[in-house]
Amino acid sequence: MEIVTQILPFVFLIAIMYFVIIRPQNQQAKKHKEMIEALTRGDKIITTGGLIVEIKKVEDTYFVIKMNNETEVRLVKDAVARKYEDEA
Repeated sequence: MEIVTQILPFVFLIAIMYFVIIRPQNQQAKKHKEMIEALTRGDKIITTGGLIVEIKKVEDTYFVIKMNNETEVRLVKDAVARKYEDEA
């Protein structure tokens, strides 16, 4: 019985850490992955570097993006921060 009373605070602390830290991070990562998979040609995105670019082509592990009228580069899918929504 004495062991249970000593272990109970640790179990309680681990449960709190799971619901406050680990679970929300996993949910956020899942939503981000779904967002990246849903991106298509013509969508505007914001990169982790802060650039607002347009997707020209979707590949397995990267996007071909258009930076301006003449410049197209490849961007690794992990470098997408979020989808850009026009504020107009």
